[in-house]
Amino acid sequence: MDVGAETAPLVAVVGVVGTLLSALLTQRAADRGRRREQERAEEVRERRRHAQELRACYVALNTSARQYLAALTDQVHALGRDEELRTARRRLTEARDQYRDVYAEAQMRMPDRVLALAGGLSHDLGTVYGMVRRLDDGVPRAGDSPAAVRESIDALWDRLRRMRQEMRSELGEFRTDSGR
Repeated sequence: MDVGAETAPLVAVVGVVGTLLSALLTQRAADRGRRREQERAEEVRERRRHAQELRACYVALNTSARQYLAALTDQVHALGRDEELRTARRRLTEARDQYRDVYAEAQMRMPDRVLALAGGLSHDLGTVYGMVRRLDDGVPRAGDSPAAVRESIDALWDRLRRMRQEMRSELGEFRTDSGR
């Protein structure tokens, strides 16, 4: 019996099976690589989408806070001038309502460190609004005066700037992160 003659078909079968398995394993590895690449691309798209949504939220909050502060300033300047006061009151009411809506949405999206700044700003805007309304209604409390309101508004502009810097910092982290 010739061992070479009997092993030749076996070697051929092993060679064919090995070739077929090699092609199959190569295909599976390529499929896994494509899936991983697609997952990475999807993660990048998701991070970018989230960053764009957060940016839009920050822009809306900044804009509405600026409008609210401007309307508070206009209301203080209009005190004692009836024809200007009606327009200033309406503008202040609209700006306050807009700010409350935007702030409510922002509360659901902002990270805690920015939310803490926005919460403090929102509280103090409400305090100044109360002072302005009491002055307008002719029932001021101790410490309520146009000068006190203007001083508080100046401080709020500074707080808004700090909040905006924190927002930019947060968005900068997203830009750095999305490049990975």
